Amino acid sequence: MSGRPVKHSLTLRGHRTSVSLEEEFWRAFRDLARKEGLALNELAARIDAERDPDVGLASSIRVRILRDLQEEREKPASDT
Repeated sequence: MSGRPVKHSLTLRGHRTSVSLEEEFWRAFRDLARKEGLALNELAARIDAERDPDVGLASSIRVRILRDLQEEREKPASDT
């Protein structure tokens, strides 16, 4: 784990932007997009539209990943 942010370009509603996330967050972000059945750009656009304008997109993505992981952890274990 390097911990150094990696910059990738995303397209949000037709506009290119760069986002820097640690590689572990990029993997988790891709997994979350797959889980939700969305393209990475589409998930990023949704997060961007919902975020507080005073909070950066990269931070908003990290928080969204964290919330998803917390929700998964809080789900009751299956009896099957």
